[in-house]
Amino acid sequence: MSNAVRITALHTRLARIPLPRPLKTSIHEIADVCCLLVSLETDAGVTGEGYGFCFNPQRLEAIAQFTRSLAPLVVGRDPHDVEALWSDFLRSCNFYGQSGVSILAYNPIDVACWDIVGKLAGRPLYKLFGAHRERVPVYASAGLWLSSSVDELREEARGFLDQGFKAMKMRLGSPDWRADVARAEAVRDVIGDQITLMADANQGLDLKRALQLGRELARFDLAWFEEPVPTWDDDSAAEIVRRLPMPIASGETEYTRYGLRRMARERAASVFMPDLQRMGGYTEMLKAVRYLAAHDLPVAPHIFTEHSLHIVASAGNATWGEHMPWFEPLFHERMEIGADGCIAVPDRPGAGFTFDWNRIDAYLISPRTAGG
Repeated sequence: MSNAVRITALHTRLARIPLPRPLKTSIHEIADVCCLLVSLETDAGVTGEGYGFCFNPQRLEAIAQFTRSLAPLVVGRDPHDVEALWSDFLRSCNFYGQSGVSILAYNPIDVACWDIVGKLAGRPLYKLFGAHRERVPVYASAGLWLSSSVDELREEARGFLDQGFKAMKMRLGSPDWRADVARAEAVRDVIGDQITLMADANQGLDLKRALQLGRELARFDLAWFEEPVPTWDDDSAAEIVRRLPMPIASGETEYTRYGLRRMARERAASVFMPDLQRMGGYTEMLKAVRYLAAHDLPVAPHIFTEHSLHIVASAGNATWGEHMPWFEPLFHERMEIGADGCIAVPDRPGAGFTFDWNRIDAYLISPRTAGG
């Protein structure tokens, strides 16, 4: 007799969370985040939850429509069968490609499956993945934007110190590299030499500007210089890795383990930043992280802090979690920064964070819909 658990329904909700104020990077202007929330119900009475996001509600609806189209693939299946589901998903989406909207659409389904697996086992996911640590070092990533003045940068940096952060990331990529140097100098003056500082150009530079700025930034002892050039420009990225003294981080807009494998082979980064959403969920994310571990390459996952904690906690080659509070309104639970600048990985079963539908209700931009 089979004891298999079966997925009985897939539900989607769409939400739009406004940010306290508009933000700018070298290539983005961000006023809100649009979230796709997915719930998988099972015949065991356990519900799994996953989410993804983008910056445009119309495009979010397109992703959600693709997610709903995947319901026949997963309804009736055992959520433990994440590898079989992943393989079936990739094969079924061959026509649409193994990157872009199709991967974004499947990501919350995979995360929800793993959430169910953890809840049924009564264990947090990082324990099921193979725990390496129980406290995750995190860097503050919700400030120090290009839209902040130099005085605002100083104030925000002090605020992060007051919150207990031991590391923080600022955005660069100003039209004039001298402005970026002044901004980095202002932040370093506030935080001193004992606090870790990262800088992110958000793919906004070309090779010449990246090298020029990178040389000037060397005196600020950066933990890494992130995405100086577009992620597809492996040749320029590899030259930057060779010619600048600090580590070069990239990879957040690469899809699946194959994108990261290409970057690693081209030596287009020295710190790799897989994004849970663009990996397509935990199943593929684990493959990417372990591939990088096999080559002794460090990993620092991109955002999705609540869920990425389990990746950092289970990977010996992981260095930092990125603390991004954009998605806090979605969840009952909160992340607390300890005196050591770390977050304790929740010992709650599954992903450890559950949707707070009462709070989310104020952000909903579409009614509940079901697939399958």
